Amino acid sequence: MKHTGARPWETDAPIRVGISACLLGQLVRYDGTHKHDPFLSQTLGRYVEWVPACPEVEIGLGVPRPTLRLEWREKEVALIMPSENRDLTNVMRRFAARRIKDLMDADICGYVLKKNSPSCGMERVKVYKPEGQPAGTSRGIFADVLLQKMPYLPVEEEGRLHDPRLRENWITRIFAFHRLKTLWASRWTLHDLVDFHTAHKYLLLAHSPQHYKTLGQLVAQAKEFSRAELKSQYEAEFMTALKRLATPAKNCNVLQHMLGFFKKELPEDVRKEIREAIEDYRQGIVPLIVPITLIAHYARRLQIEYLLNQVYLSPHPKELALRNHV
Repeated sequence: MKHTGARPWETDAPIRVGISACLLGQLVRYDGTHKHDPFLSQTLGRYVEWVPACPEVEIGLGVPRPTLRLEWREKEVALIMPSENRDLTNVMRRFAARRIKDLMDADICGYVLKKNSPSCGMERVKVYKPEGQPAGTSRGIFADVLLQKMPYLPVEEEGRLHDPRLRENWITRIFAFHRLKTLWASRWTLHDLVDFHTAHKYLLLAHSPQHYKTLGQLVAQAKEFSRAELKSQYEAEFMTALKRLATPAKNCNVLQHMLGFFKKELPEDVRKEIREAIEDYRQGIVPLIVPITLIAHYARRLQIEYLLNQVYLSPHPKELALRNHV
């Protein structure tokens, strides 16, 4: 039967996620407007607790305010207010260090940034010469500090989240990071870590077979490490693994592994139906949810505990319908 007892990484505690405040509809942009994203605020908002921030307002700039941009100053990227030739780089970096410490204390499990922002853009933010000519791209100053201070935090820009694969990957990582942080917050034992790792095996295999192998070796050799070393190395490898996209080829590999559990349990015609669904997914005819639903159905019907305990079958709330589009 499926595991029914409470495990230290299972919790109903809120999942806190940082977000650029304008994406929630707050009127904090330089021109007094917002960039409200209904999917984030309304759909995903039912499952996470948003922790909004607007770095530019929080360092004391008004609404509306003169525009900011990134410029090359003395071979470094600086945050500049061109209308006043005002350099806000150090002010923003000092603020970011304090604000990110607060976010760490709030135990956030993810962050979504505003694209193209000189403060919050995660990548490809335009950089200019002081004279005004474009001179490459970089990352917003606040975003840069965030990514340095919290390297394993699931971070994305709202623009990239319009890509179904990137959206599914980011949300998978948020929920996985929350489970992992919940484990670390408990009085966890090696047995608890083995249980956690076992439940995430197929999810890891779908994202990175290389890290799947490395993490398996780490858990097998866990007694050779201190608790602090084990925690640090496992978290780094686990979150790095999930950042890799789960491709159709890797998903099909996992689905075939799962199908192997039915070899003696289901008649050939039923297994053929599942194989055909996997192949249809491989060819892009149906989304991932189709073979997943079939396998989950027969795992429940036959009460195959190992499969029922695999997070891969349900890494995030089904109501988000993320696998209907990948």
